[in-house]
Formats: sequence, C-alpha cells, structure tokens
Amino acid sequence: MPQNRPGQGTVVLRKDGRWQASLQVNGVRRTVYGRTEREARAKLRELRRQADTDGALTTPGKRTVTDLIDAWLTSAPNLKPTTVARHRRFFDTYARDVLGRVRLERVTPDQLQRLYAGLTPSVASAVHRLLHRAFAVAVLWRWLASNPADRVLPPVYQPQRRELWAHAELQTFLDGTADHWLQPLWLVLLGTGLRLGEALALTWSDVGLGVAVTVSGTLQRLDGAPVVTTPKTPSSARTVMVPPEVTAALQRHHAQQDAWREAAAGDWHESDLVFTGTQGNPLWPSTVQHALKRECARLGLPAVTPHGLRHLHASLLLHEGVPVTAVSARLGHANPAITLKVYAHALAGQDAQAAMAIGRALAPAMPVENAHEVRATCPE
Repeated sequence: MPQNRPGQGTVVLRKDGRWQASLQVNGVRRTVYGRTEREARAKLRELRRQADTDGALTTPGKRTVTDLIDAWLTSAPNLKPTTVARHRRFFDTYARDVLGRVRLERVTPDQLQRLYAGLTPSVASAVHRLLHRAFAVAVLWRWLASNPADRVLPPVYQPQRRELWAHAELQTFLDGTADHWLQPLWLVLLGTGLRLGEALALTWSDVGLGVAVTVSGTLQRLDGAPVVTTPKTPSSARTVMVPPEVTAALQRHHAQQDAWREAAAGDWHESDLVFTGTQGNPLWPSTVQHALKRECARLGLPAVTPHGLRHLHASLLLHEGVPVTAVSARLGHANPAITLKVYAHALAGQDAQAAMAIGRALAPAMPVENAHEVRATCPE
C-alpha cells in the first residue's frame, strides 16, 4: 500500500479497483479518481498546484458563493472567532438560500440588488458589506475577475436617532434604580462611556483602586457560551478615569459580590469578573438590555439601550465643552473624526457658545458705540 504523507493528501486503492486521491485545504476536501496509482497521484499534484495558486480547493468554474464564504471564513487570519460566527450567521440567515448555490462567475449586480430589496435597510446594509468583502477576497484569489458588489447601489441605512434623556430624566433613572442590583453596571456605562461588552469583560484587576478602569477585552457570545476576546479595535484598549460616584458604586458592588459568593458557597463560579450573576456566572448582554428596558418602562422614561447610555455619556461631555479629542479617547474611537461624525448633533449648540465666548473676549477692547457701528454696517 502506498505511503501517505501528512499535509500532502492521501492516495488509496478502493475496493472497486480504482485509485482515490484526496486533499483538504481550509476545510474544503476534494477527491479525484484514477485507473492507476500513477494517474491518481498526477491528479493529486494538480490539486496541490491549485491550492498553492488559489489558496483553496474547488473545481474551477464550479465554485459557488457558499464555497467562497466557507473558504474565506475558514482561512481568514485577522477575523476573531466571534466575527467569523457572526458572518456565517448573517450569510446563512439572509443570503444562503438566494445565492449559496450560485456559481461565482454567474453572480450579477441585479441579483444582489434584488436580494437587498427584500431585506430591511439595516440588514441589507450589513449583508452588502459582508458580500462585498467576500467578493473582494475572490478577486484577490483570482476566483473572480471583478467584484459584482462594486456595481450595486449600496443600501442606504440611516440609523434612527433616539432622543437622549434630559437631566431630569437621568436623575429619575438614578434615583429610581438606586436599589437595583445592576445599577453599578449602568453607572459604569454612564460614567465611562464603555461599550457593554467591554464593561462585562472587566475584572477587578482592571479596576484597581477604582480611580480608573482598564479596557483589555470584550465579552461576546460564541457557540452559545460567553467568551472574552480582544477589544473591538486597537484604540479600544484604553484606560478611562472614573468619577467618584462610579468609584463608590464599584466599592458597594464589590461588597455585594462578596455576599453573593458567601451565600453561593460551593456553587460560586470564580472568574474575577466585576459584573456577574448571583453565583458568579458571566452576565449575558441580553440580561442587561432586558432589565434596563423594564426599568425604563417602570419609571415612565423613554426606552434606552446600554449603548444609549454610552451615547448619553459622550453627549453630556460634549455639551459641557470637553474637547472632542478627550471624548474620543474615552470612547475608544480610532480618531476624533469618528466622534465628530457620530455626535455632530451634540455639537450643534456650541456655535452659539463660541459666538458668546469670542464676544466676551472682544468686549473689553471694543467700545460699545463702535460695536453698534459695526452691527449697523452688516447686511440685513
């Protein structure tokens, strides 16, 4: 029996007398047959050549969109496992039935446009980004000559801007949830601007003395289990100073967690996470979201999400005149331009403040009568 070399494929003699050669690359297996061992090995060499050239295995001219998605997500070195899982879920849910079996070279812009038309704007926008990225990989691998998603009108999605709480509403929330077991977490979101996953991944080592928190990971769901992965972007890894109110809340929460640990005894799940359930288990983001929604309804407040608390944090800082660069750093944005784009509405009132500020600066140097003369010369 011929010897098979690991990583080079296999060649075996079948019961029907034919020789079978198989090779697996990036989770995709191809099998070919020959009447002789020599013929089978020649075909195996051709498979290896294709793998070296294209980076994956499929029959040229028969590669489907599903083949592309599987090969890309199996081999993508820069995608986190949670991102891969999310991409697969999106493709399986919204695109596989329509495009999965379509050969790559037969995908047309019209097909994509019709697919998007049957989805909500937010979902269509996400599916377009996924497919555009996948087809770009196909072009890089020379599976496609051009990207069909380049010739599609991208779905236009404008996120609905929700009104943020006024100061009185914020105070109602803080007073009304003072005894809620999740209020320390909500205070951290309000006081630091962390993303929910970042807050749920905090450990007591990240909190230290309570004057600052260090973001070093984010908690996400992978295959039905909570996992802590690297932050969303390199700029998301950061240290954020916290106000005294948040420090006090964290200290109270630490004492409460100690009481939970003692009550749970042997059932306690030790993890060093700051925010856990009453038995030390990691918190699901959905648990926090649903609890916050219930509290808003109970208190008669406009509904807000945990991410909305992050938005409120940023908007309050900008309203108080904190520089955009400082707000951007607290939020973990890659650059202030992102902050300006997302929170332009919070800066709208600062133009009037700027005019008043420059007015105060000019007033001592400009006599009042001269100021009237200047205004009189301005066009109506």
